[in-house]
Amino acid sequence: MSKFPPVILASKSPRRQQLLQLMDVDFRVVLKEVDESFPEGLTPEEVAVYIATQKAEAFDEDVTDEVVLTADTIVTLDGEIIGKPESAEQAVEMLKKLSGRVHRVVTGVCLFYKGEYNKFFDVSEVFFRKLTDDEIQSYVDDYQPLDKAGSYGIQERIGLIGIERINGSYTNVVGLPTEKVYQQLLRLV
Repeated sequence: MSKFPPVILASKSPRRQQLLQLMDVDFRVVLKEVDESFPEGLTPEEVAVYIATQKAEAFDEDVTDEVVLTADTIVTLDGEIIGKPESAEQAVEMLKKLSGRVHRVVTGVCLFYKGEYNKFFDVSEVFFRKLTDDEIQSYVDDYQPLDKAGSYGIQERIGLIGIERINGSYTNVVGLPTEKVYQQLLRLV
């Protein structure tokens, strides 16, 4: 197996951390506060890459021989970006919007290494069956969807009972397109 340069994961997401662990990537987590606003007029793909790049740029002067890995995952429905819910009520409303519909999950990734920004994205289509109000409410009550784009985690109960199929990468929907990340890390060796 190829040995990658040391990796800094600039994400508090336990899901991204777990995915990197499963890939046998040695990494440490370093967090920095970053403004996640973005210019108007960008496509969802451009938004995800823009925010991932903003996160990487926060490390511009702090690293030398390490790879900084940043990512941003967004959910879109009918071209509209659906962010993270700010309340349980908003989470319920978001899940009702997604119920019975197809939405897109876009993850933008930036690998910052030796002064170079390697930016890319992945897109997956997610097909939700029609969820009942009780299924939605019990998920919001029992899980913590406030830190998740679109108010859900595919690896949690709502994903297991509600998602009929996906077109594209499963790990992208979790929050990191691992196959693409792996291929880009190989290029650095």
